[in-house]
Amino acid sequence: MQMAISTTHLLIIVLAPLLGSIIAGLFGRQVGRAGAHSVTILGVATSCVLSCYVLWQLLQGAAPYNENIYTVFDVASYSAHVGFMIDRLTAMMMVVVTFVSLLVHIYTIGYMHEDPGYQRFFSYISLFTFSMLMLVMSNNFLQLFFGWEAVGLVSYLLIGFWFKKPSAVFANMKAFLVNRVGDFGFLLGIAGVLYWFGTLDYATVFANATDRVGGGQVVEVFAGYPWSVATLICICLFIGAMGKSAQVPLHVWLPDSMEGPTPISALIHAATMVTAGIFMVARMSPLFELSDTALAFILFIGATTAFFTGLIGIVQNDIKRVVAYSTLSQLGYMTVALGVSAYSAAVFHLMTHAFFKALLFLAAGSVIIGMHHEQDMRKMGGLRKYMPVTFWTSVIGTLALVGTPFLSGFYSKDTIIEAAGHAAERMGWVGTYGYWAVLLGAFVTSFYSFRLLYMTFFGEERFRHATPSHPVAAKDEHGQQTLHEPLHDDGHGHHDHHGPHEPHESPWVVTLPLVLLAIPSIAIGFFTVGPMLFGTDWSGHTEQLPFFLGAIDLAPARDTVLQLKDTLWHGPVAYAVHGFKVPTFWLMLAGFLLATLMYVWRTDLPARAARMFALPIRVLEKKYWADDLWIDGFAGGGLVLGQGSRKIDEKLIDGLFVNGAARVVDLVASVTRRLQSGYLYHYAFAMILGLIALLAVLIFHWR
Repeated sequence: MQMAISTTHLLIIVLAPLLGSIIAGLFGRQVGRAGAHSVTILGVATSCVLSCYVLWQLLQGAAPYNENIYTVFDVASYSAHVGFMIDRLTAMMMVVVTFVSLLVHIYTIGYMHEDPGYQRFFSYISLFTFSMLMLVMSNNFLQLFFGWEAVGLVSYLLIGFWFKKPSAVFANMKAFLVNRVGDFGFLLGIAGVLYWFGTLDYATVFANATDRVGGGQVVEVFAGYPWSVATLICICLFIGAMGKSAQVPLHVWLPDSMEGPTPISALIHAATMVTAGIFMVARMSPLFELSDTALAFILFIGATTAFFTGLIGIVQNDIKRVVAYSTLSQLGYMTVALGVSAYSAAVFHLMTHAFFKALLFLAAGSVIIGMHHEQDMRKMGGLRKYMPVTFWTSVIGTLALVGTPFLSGFYSKDTIIEAAGHAAERMGWVGTYGYWAVLLGAFVTSFYSFRLLYMTFFGEERFRHATPSHPVAAKDEHGQQTLHEPLHDDGHGHHDHHGPHEPHESPWVVTLPLVLLAIPSIAIGFFTVGPMLFGTDWSGHTEQLPFFLGAIDLAPARDTVLQLKDTLWHGPVAYAVHGFKVPTFWLMLAGFLLATLMYVWRTDLPARAARMFALPIRVLEKKYWADDLWIDGFAGGGLVLGQGSRKIDEKLIDGLFVNGAARVVDLVASVTRRLQSGYLYHYAFAMILGLIALLAVLIFHWR
């Protein structure tokens, strides 16, 4: 008898984090700090265990689950449902989301232990987990949109968690508004699906995709300019992914999300919000495969993001912002994989990236704890002897990120680069551009990653010479009033800043998640690359059905990863050994050597390079003026337009038409009022004059 996935288990997976969030949020004072973290951790742990069980069931041959649980409303022929579609793609996402979220919950106990909003923070991050689970488990576009907007709302609350800090308020508004731009396109895409398919149910849409929009159907968006329906729907959906997964030009919100506490930075960047767009496009692969134009657009945007946002990371000095720009670049890699129809490689990199990027963010938070709030790497150095656990886990995360053979990041990232190279000829100039962008991105990633490692953990102990930080009023880069330190207790307590502090290793509730994340950062790629990408067992010897069969189905002629199998895949060991021979490895090694030269052997070189390359460094420090474009251009232009419209309303509409008409009526009334004298002979005289005028007109016409 074949095992079946239980509806009860799925409901518990979704509702356990929600219940924990409600208890911590509404009854935080009653349950206290210990109660708040206990109930939310228990809820997420329950979801994690059951998610692992569901994935195990699918691996043992259980049939995928696709059922509606609850009907929200019926309008005419359309019914809105809450339902779940559970296949291997969904189950993998469920495990990643709940596992990383669980470790972030545990880490938060140490990081936020003195923050006055302790219970509120646990409520928010548990609600975040619920929202992401609703998104990935949905079986229809309406529920997908609910989860999509829910993670956006909770990210707004978490980025601006320290709401007394002006820069945090600015950052959460920026994130919220930029995502609304993307979500407008996403909503148009969903509306297109409903219009052309008459339903928002995934299974029905995918089954009828070729017939309804894949047969050359066109629509005139502008008169005389027909668009393929499939292209229009897919590009609109991808615009939503551009906002959520921070692709150029809708990427500007993600670096500013660092204003939130470090645990939420890890949760947003590693396992939840930013991966939603990648997951969505992979889930919608039956639609996207119908439009080569949409795939080329995706490839171009992803390649641009992968290379050019990575360059910005080179000039960042805030430890969290370096990791943030790394996230932008790695999301670009995933998007490139989607654009070349390597969907399995995209979600595989999503999975491995979740572990080592969460590790790097939480390690950065551990450094911030040990350095008593300091985030500027120029005021660090030599920390490896003070924070050994943080140091070694950071080394592991860095090696995984740069794609060191045998570590998890290598198996996913190098497969994307190989897939981009394989598809370059087929996709023309945009394919060539995409390949070179991700290839050169390997050098950029290696350089800024080792630069962070060296500036933080090696060299002179610069914190001994750093100027003590006091709360001093200043303006940030957006002209907002801020302070060098938060206006409140930010989670580490108020320290007396009367001199340099001795760094210290973080408590076990912080270092334990680092160790637990380091393990999959090393090994999970080695053991899963065969099943998830090439349809073999982990050793590469026994053929199996494709891991994502039924979730991501491509024609063999378009399956880029499958086409690499015969030439590249002979098991994980051989694949890693081959990795030492490809250009990617040598570019990664070049980045490592350059960073070592500049930040270990010849520490005078960065200052000389800053003088020599002042102009390009200025461009990178200004982030290609993207913030200026959005803040001063679009937002500022909208403000000017609004002010101009208000003046038009005041002067023209109100002043001339409304008030002007009233003044004319008043003038006419004041004149005609003088004609009403009340004397009979005045009226008789006026009648005689009128009669004479009338007779004159009649005589004139008769003649």
